[in-house]
This record gives sequence, C-alpha cells and structure tokens, in this order.
Amino acid sequence: QKLLTLLQRLVEEGHTAVIIEHHLELIASADHVIDIGPEAGADGGTIVASGTPEQVAKSKASRTAPFLTALVGKS
Repeated sequence: QKLLTLLQRLVEEGHTAVIIEHHLELIASADHVIDIGPEAGADGGTIVASGTPEQVAKSKASRTAPFLTALVGKS
C-alpha cells in the first residue's frame, strides 16, 4: 500500500512512472498496462495486450487477463 500511495503522489505531481511488475494489485491500479508475452524468455517479447487494466483483462491473448479480471471487477 505504501508503494501505491507513493506512486500515486508522484503521478499527481505530474511525473510519469514506468514499472515492470507482476503484482496484480499494482497492475490493476495502473493507468496504462503493456502486457508482454506470450511466454517468458525466447518465447516472449511481443506486446499481447495494451490499455487500461479493464481493457487488458478482456484480452484473449493475455495470460494475465484471467487473473486481472477478478481485480478490476472489484473496482
């Protein structure tokens, strides 16, 4: 929660924060998500979904979408 509060304050002050993260609650609180995959390592590196957390949650290509759906549905 402390990290989310700090990041929100930075954004409110006009800064941009770019974060590489797998924590779903942090992803769900983002303004914009770029989901890269479809797998890790040599099988990754392609943008499979991009947009708001709600948009990414609806993506058929995103492996993150099913997990993100439960969180963005609560907001």
